[in-house]
Amino acid sequence: MTKLEDHLEGIINVFHQYSVRVGDFDTLNKRELKQLITKELANTIKNTKDQATIDKIFQELDSDRDGQVNFTEFVVLVAKVLGTAHDNIHKE
Repeated sequence: MTKLEDHLEGIINVFHQYSVRVGDFDTLNKRELKQLITKELANTIKNTKDQATIDKIFQELDSDRDGQVNFTEFVVLVAKVLGTAHDNIHKE
């Protein structure tokens, strides 16, 4: 049986799997975020191949407007996805 802590570590590992690719190793640029969403959340977030969708998500997450998504900003996306998943489980 896994602990919640194991899942938290998994989220951190997925973030870093994409954040280390280009530029700052601890932030996601728009391309890295698109790759993460397309590969890791394609069943949860619709229209992941649509650049306008990615642009909108990136703009919403980049709260300090520095052109990067840091881990704290990324957690906002994780929270939204978890909330949607929770709601969907109750609908089934």
